[in-house]
Amino acid sequence: MAPHFVFPQTLTSLEEDNGSDSTKLTVQKPFPISSLRPPELEEFVKGVSFDLSDKELFCVEEQEVFDRVYSLVKGFAGLSLGCKFNLVEALRSNFSVLLPNVDSLCRRVSLSREEGSDEADDDQLAADRVASHRNAFKIYSFFLVHIVLIEESSLGSTNNAAKGVVYGRKKQPVNSWNWDAQRGRILSLIANSLEINLSLLFGSCDPDENYLSFIVKNGFSMFENPSLLKDPDAKDALCRIIGTCATKYHYITQSCASIMHLIHKYDFVVTHLVDAVAGAEKKYTDGSLATTLIREIGRANPKGYVKDSVGAENIGRFLVELADRLPKLLSTNIGLLVPHFGGESYKIRNALVGVLGKLIAKAFNDVEGEVNSKSIRLRTKQAMLEILLERCRDISAYTRSRVLHVWSELCEEHSVSIGLWNEVAAVASGRLEDKSAIVRKSALNLLIMMLQHNPFGPQLRAASFEATLEQYKKKLNELSPKGPLENSDKPSSDNDVSGGESGVENEEFEEDSKNQDSLTDSCVAEVADGAVQVESSVPDVGNVEQTRTLVASLEAGLRFSKCMSSVMPTLVQLMASSSSSDVENTILLLMRCRQFQIDGSEDCLRKMLPLAFSQDKSIYEAVENAFITIYIRKNPVETARNLLNLARDSNIGDLASLEFILGALVSKGDITASMLSALWDFFCFNIDGTTAQQCRGALSVLCMAAKASPSILSSHLQDIVDIGFGRWAKVEPLLARTACSALQRLSEEDKKKLLSTNGNRVFGILEYLISGFSIPENIWYAAADTAIAALYIIHPTPEAIAADLVKTSLKSVFNSSGGSELQTDIDSPSPNVLASMQVAKLSRYLFVVSHVAMNQLVYIESCLRKVQKAKAKKEKMDAENKKLDVNAEFDAQMDDGISSELGLAASEDAMLDSLVERAEKEIISGGSTGKNLIGHCAPFLTKLCRNFSLMQKYPALQASGMLALCRLMIIDAEFCESNLQLLFTVVENAPSEVVRSNCTIALGDLAVRFPNLLEPWTENMYARLRDQSVSVRKNAVLVLSHLILNDMMKVKGYIYEMAMRLEDEDDRVANLAKLFFHELSKKGNNPVYNLLPDILGKLSSQNLNGESFCNIMQFLIGSIKKDKQMEALVEKLCNRFTGVADVRQWECISYCLSQLAFTEKSMKKLMESFKTYEHVLSEDIVTEHFRNIINKGKKFAKPELKAIIEEFEEKIDKYHNEKKEQVLTEKNAQAHQQKVNNIESFVATKKEVDESGESEITEGEVESDNSEEEAKVLHSNSKATRSRTRSEVSSEVTELELEDDEVQSPFIPQRGASKSTMKKTSIKSENIHPDTSIRRNTRSKRR
Repeated sequence: MAPHFVFPQTLTSLEEDNGSDSTKLTVQKPFPISSLRPPELEEFVKGVSFDLSDKELFCVEEQEVFDRVYSLVKGFAGLSLGCKFNLVEALRSNFSVLLPNVDSLCRRVSLSREEGSDEADDDQLAADRVASHRNAFKIYSFFLVHIVLIEESSLGSTNNAAKGVVYGRKKQPVNSWNWDAQRGRILSLIANSLEINLSLLFGSCDPDENYLSFIVKNGFSMFENPSLLKDPDAKDALCRIIGTCATKYHYITQSCASIMHLIHKYDFVVTHLVDAVAGAEKKYTDGSLATTLIREIGRANPKGYVKDSVGAENIGRFLVELADRLPKLLSTNIGLLVPHFGGESYKIRNALVGVLGKLIAKAFNDVEGEVNSKSIRLRTKQAMLEILLERCRDISAYTRSRVLHVWSELCEEHSVSIGLWNEVAAVASGRLEDKSAIVRKSALNLLIMMLQHNPFGPQLRAASFEATLEQYKKKLNELSPKGPLENSDKPSSDNDVSGGESGVENEEFEEDSKNQDSLTDSCVAEVADGAVQVESSVPDVGNVEQTRTLVASLEAGLRFSKCMSSVMPTLVQLMASSSSSDVENTILLLMRCRQFQIDGSEDCLRKMLPLAFSQDKSIYEAVENAFITIYIRKNPVETARNLLNLARDSNIGDLASLEFILGALVSKGDITASMLSALWDFFCFNIDGTTAQQCRGALSVLCMAAKASPSILSSHLQDIVDIGFGRWAKVEPLLARTACSALQRLSEEDKKKLLSTNGNRVFGILEYLISGFSIPENIWYAAADTAIAALYIIHPTPEAIAADLVKTSLKSVFNSSGGSELQTDIDSPSPNVLASMQVAKLSRYLFVVSHVAMNQLVYIESCLRKVQKAKAKKEKMDAENKKLDVNAEFDAQMDDGISSELGLAASEDAMLDSLVERAEKEIISGGSTGKNLIGHCAPFLTKLCRNFSLMQKYPALQASGMLALCRLMIIDAEFCESNLQLLFTVVENAPSEVVRSNCTIALGDLAVRFPNLLEPWTENMYARLRDQSVSVRKNAVLVLSHLILNDMMKVKGYIYEMAMRLEDEDDRVANLAKLFFHELSKKGNNPVYNLLPDILGKLSSQNLNGESFCNIMQFLIGSIKKDKQMEALVEKLCNRFTGVADVRQWECISYCLSQLAFTEKSMKKLMESFKTYEHVLSEDIVTEHFRNIINKGKKFAKPELKAIIEEFEEKIDKYHNEKKEQVLTEKNAQAHQQKVNNIESFVATKKEVDESGESEITEGEVESDNSEEEAKVLHSNSKATRSRTRSEVSSEVTELELEDDEVQSPFIPQRGASKSTMKKTSIKSENIHPDTSIRRNTRSKRR
């Protein structure tokens, strides 16, 4: 019998132990195969393979065969591919044959023992065969495992070998070397060997400890090889090996330790280890391995996961995937993991939240079992749901986001009961205002998922729910006449419909799952418009309990609908978020809300349109996709109806956005010809039921589309004139304005075509539209605006017809030619003539004059562009001709050189600029011959606007007059300069906020047009930020933002006015101010950094409350991101302490310092600047701000710097206490000195009184009158002394008043006996302490 084989520590240990123990099989004579030549080596391998295949399976335990096999395995990496293949095949085939023999042998031995055989020889023979099988089993396992380890090690160290294996797999024949396949077969064979009955082979229930240790150790080492785990056969075999050893052979402790080590160290093993654990539980129905791992994880210290973030993440993944694979097992052990919710590692909390989600979805689905076990499971599920709701308020944003994501998964899997539905919706709606963008994104996705999988039906309009609920409540009252309906008027509690096994949930989910199947993820499916009409007789749903259940479900649906409606204002705010994910997901949620007819979703979606101008491409794409999904349909008529209704009900901002989107869609071809044809059908009333408003809306959409493709209007020019200005314009006055807009969008060819066919008619219509009174007053201004603009675009000589318009409008006002009579009216000192005019006609006249002037200016600029364009085109053609004519090239160069020397090209441009300047000036000022038509109106307009009494009487006239004045000022510099004082007077004092708003907007245009004229008035422009009207302040912020951000106005010291708007009482103004500073911080080197000290100085002297000041400065400091700027600010702010003596400014500066983001350099600068602020440390608030800075520095400081900071802190405290004591001592000394001075003056006054008293007694009654006069003088002197004392020491007012009262008492002459009394009193008062005398005087006064 051969010696038994014992697994060594390493392969080479077999050589080292060859003489130590004769009972163990070791290597006696290893063969030096490295010295063999390749042919000899091949022969050697063939010989070993032949022996293994020709002899018995147990020949491997023969010493010679064992030594030769060992030698080949040891040098396996140096063998050729053929030799490797032969050796591996021999070992593997022998081992595969050995396994069934072992199994059959074990059965025969077991059977013979059961039969009770008494023959000793048979028992010994059986024991020998078992020992031989065991030895061979160990040896084959040992060599095969080491072959895998050696080959993997050699492949891992040589990348070229790995590439060769990949190519060999494709090209070599089946019987050649393919390591991936061989590796999978070997490991599968090892796994199969563990699954047979090895108890009799090893003589105990479990195999040899040495054997299991060898297998498990090397199995886990192979798990560290990522390339090996990519092979599915090898990975499955390794999972079976680990699972079998740990579960079947109870090798759990060591296996768990190795698994935990791998999970903490490698992230790629997590999924494969979960497969091993789950596979073992499934195969052997034994979850001991999983339970032990859960216990180990739960037993770990939560603080350890804070440092080991990678391990925490891997552990979390492992738990989540394990919960997905083994939900029931994990649900029974979840209590071991719940304490980790209190740990500091958010990754572990994220994982536990995911585990709870998996368990809720999968661990409680079975309906079998006893009633008690079912109730326990339901209580466990309810506890898990409560934990998930509680975790929505976790301190970590990542965990809050993860919880909301888990709720989304639960909603998708219909694992949330109706009773809990509204609670989850309320939590999600609250998280929309979370400070973290990832949480808001998860909350939006959760609400989208809740809408998509809601159990209440395909439409959630509150009105339909209320109507249906009312009907079923009546039905319920009819079914239960004896007892009143309990809780029917209030929402049902969660417990009424929350049970996972309750009839409500089952019925509702069974009913609504059918509805959910019909709901797709797109918003294309439309439901009918209008509220759902509830039938008078509702269908019978069954008995009272079923009806009560339905009522509870309807109440829950109504609450969900109202909850979704209540988040609409929040969604509008999110669409203005700086985070693109917020905007994109908000749009998706609004689309889903519109699909389910949530109240208010349609209006919110319209507020999405301005986002089309966003510079973020993803946001624009989201808006465009949403627009196409909502409004563009396959049916052209339906698409046309959607677009015209949208255009009809939109405001100016939405119309601009709609025009931008439609232009892009027309360019892309998403707006097809059939859709445009349907729009023309609506405009031409070719579709039944078309209204005048729909006609206008269709033409408006066509005008928007024509901006991208002007040819759209060419086919219906006659219809635009006939319908746009015909009888339908009287029904819908805005139709005429839209028709004028259409005329402006015509192409050059269409303009010529229109002039040739209907030119005179169109001009007559437009002139009548401007001069007539057929359009209401509130619409006329907008219509006249577009009509005048259309005339200047399509008329060949617009200045001529414009002059006729001005004259016609003038006649309508004055009923005369407007010559000398108008001048007389202007010069008349009496305002009766002006007051008697028709205000409406005068307002229209001023509008026509000013608008004609503005369009004339635009027309001049357009003519200039045409000339410049023609000139550039000519120069380009000349250049091309010169290239073609080679002979003339030299002459052309000579001509160009001469022209440049003479300055002919520059003179042409100068001449052109001079002509333009002259033409612009002639609009108002006129030429050498005098003023022109509009110029004559300008003085009249100025005097009219200066007549404030008339303007106050007619606010509408003041609005028109000031608007006309501003337009004329924009045109002419001289007129602007002469009327600037008037403009600023009106903008400050006008009672109408409309006038002040218009003038504020005009100031922005004037600053662009004439910046030098407006520069001295900058302070007055900033003053508009303090206006009482919200509208004026809003326009002022917009105007100043436009001027500053576009470099048309320099940022000066008045910028603090804009900073104060950050805390404006109106949110719109405050948000605009925040947007301004946010954009300003992006310019250049961040101007906010340079402006901050000046803003600080200005704001600290304003009457701002502390909270507003802190909020403003915190926002401004937050816009500074660079460390260098922060460091420079530290020095700047510290230097401001030296020139400031106000305590409030000290507090403000120190607060700003505490809000800076400190670094090591900035902390050192703060310490170096100690001399600049040591004198302010006497104030408690200032010192507290410095302590906050020190606490900040301690958080990031290294040990060396931290020690310096602590010394600095001690220094701050020391100086604070010293300065505080010094200030207190100075105050006490001053108070004491004042008291001493008061006592001295008091004594001196008494002496004077005593002397006057003695003279009175000796001189007698004759001198009494003189004494009285002296007493009066002394009394007045005491008052003067008292006033001086009060002015010197204000803190002693109360005491001085008491002293003054005592001083006054001796001034009245008494009897002669009073003389001695006064002397005694004066003597005593000299020896009494001042404080004592004051107290005594006070007591006497009280008496």
